[in-house]
Amino acid sequence: MKKIILMTVAFLAFGFANAQDNKDMSFGVKGGLNVSTVTNAVQYGTNSSSLIGFHLGVFGEFMIVDKFCIQPELLYSTQGVTVDDSGGDKVDAKLDYINIPIMAKYYVAKDFSLELGPQIGFLVSAKEKIGGVSTDLKDTTKSTDFSLNIGAGYNIGKSVVLGIRYNLGLTQLQKDLGTGESASKNSVFQFSVGYKF
Repeated sequence: MKKIILMTVAFLAFGFANAQDNKDMSFGVKGGLNVSTVTNAVQYGTNSSSLIGFHLGVFGEFMIVDKFCIQPELLYSTQGVTVDDSGGDKVDAKLDYINIPIMAKYYVAKDFSLELGPQIGFLVSAKEKIGGVSTDLKDTTKSTDFSLNIGAGYNIGKSVVLGIRYNLGLTQLQKDLGTGESASKNSVFQFSVGYKF
């Protein structure tokens, strides 16, 4: 995990250093709102609902040909789901990741782009919170999460970028499935604001 993160940081840093003299490269920071849930979470209670979190990180945009670019990112992302358990208590399952999306972006208009790409996520923490009591779930949650992102972006001027993205989890979250238990996967909507240097 550390090697992949360090390689991504080095790649983005290299891109930033070269972006100063190359109009086909740019570097930026971004952050925003996560509206996340987990599929099949209702099996742990009577009802499930979205959990509000955030994402924050850096990105690089590298033009390949006219209108088409690759955008790698390094993001800290807080995700999870809220479930009503059988006793009527609210249970927050909070999953924090370091995510590395690699997005292919196509500018369908001057300032409007569509994007699609894979993402790998590394679990930082996994906790279940009921009332004021928190339980660690990291030992029962897979440490790596693979997903597919689809989204759109809009540039405001040369520096500000607005984005919306859906993150479809492809990996089972549980290390082992219990009897009658179905695989749960991440599902995240992201709304972001970025700034290009």
